[in-house]
Amino acid sequence: MTRTERCTGGAAGVLPLLSAGRRVVVDGHPICAECGGAVEPVAPGAWRHGLTRRPRIAPLASYPEFAKRFPWVAISETEWRDAAHRLGEHRRELALVKRRPLAAKDNPYLALFRNLMTAPPSLLLDLSERRRELASLFSWAIPTDAALDLLTRYAPLVECGAGMGYWLALLRARGVDAIGYDRSRPGGKNAYHRSARKPWTRIGRASSVEAARRHEDRTLVLCWPPYDDDPASYDTLRAYRGDVVIHIGEGNEGTTGSVRFHRELALNWTLVEELELPHWPRLQDRVMVYRRNAVRRAHVERDRCFECKRYMPTGAIGRCDTCFRRRPPALALKVGRHRVEYPENVVQAMPRALRKAFEASPARIR
Repeated sequence: MTRTERCTGGAAGVLPLLSAGRRVVVDGHPICAECGGAVEPVAPGAWRHGLTRRPRIAPLASYPEFAKRFPWVAISETEWRDAAHRLGEHRRELALVKRRPLAAKDNPYLALFRNLMTAPPSLLLDLSERRRELASLFSWAIPTDAALDLLTRYAPLVECGAGMGYWLALLRARGVDAIGYDRSRPGGKNAYHRSARKPWTRIGRASSVEAARRHEDRTLVLCWPPYDDDPASYDTLRAYRGDVVIHIGEGNEGTTGSVRFHRELALNWTLVEELELPHWPRLQDRVMVYRRNAVRRAHVERDRCFECKRYMPTGAIGRCDTCFRRRPPALALKVGRHRVEYPENVVQAMPRALRKAFEASPARIR
């Protein structure tokens, strides 16, 4: 029997599971409020079981054509026209930017970002996709004149993990002594910068650790080092022998830099300047300038299993592997490199549909 047949409301009565008024998402998709199976919208307020491969939302030639192809998107013709016009302008300007070199005082990334953010909110703009395409072409953080002025005061600079070299190009256009390195060239094999365009300025080829160790006479710049990547942040910071590091990204609770990196900053560096940057929804990008403390302190904070108290890898969540094997929980899911455990009382308190969705999830640890 299929999940659809088990739902008392039948196909016409499918509803997504809600929690505090928001749709519950499991494995990246909403789930049925009754059977826990995957559901998808087919029209405003209407849902069906299953998932189909859907194209990204695009404006198309006319509103009737758009409404026919994307019936699940609730958008008026006026909103559609405004958003389609704004998106068309964005794409035309982006195509021009890709073909031309940077001019003096030019900052096309900031201009493109502002045009999108000042537009009336619309699903048609697909800001998450716009962020990915612009970050791939430019940088994962958006520079401003104030941010560039701040970096200029700490020159000479060395940027490790420079990506497309966009910040470097803007700094060099100002006459700032700045160099940069990245171990990977932009292109299809680079997960962070898939753009086929060449870097905006010349970048040396070296790992971040090698570059930081080589240039202790320069201020170290790390722009959006990936989370859960010690070599890109913590190892680079430990290899650096200079006195000033500039972290461009999010703070301790954010998505840039590893747990060890932020612990090292908190223990052996002092925040001396901070500047907020323009940022996409749900992000809090800023420029943070740290100066090395006179006396280095050893790391004494260690992550322990809350059950047996043994040490675990830094940043690990939950119990150690030994305790997990000895006393498995009622339910466990793999989330990235972490494991999330649910004891029996929590599982029993879950909505039936959510419990079924978790039990059927490919992320469930058997």
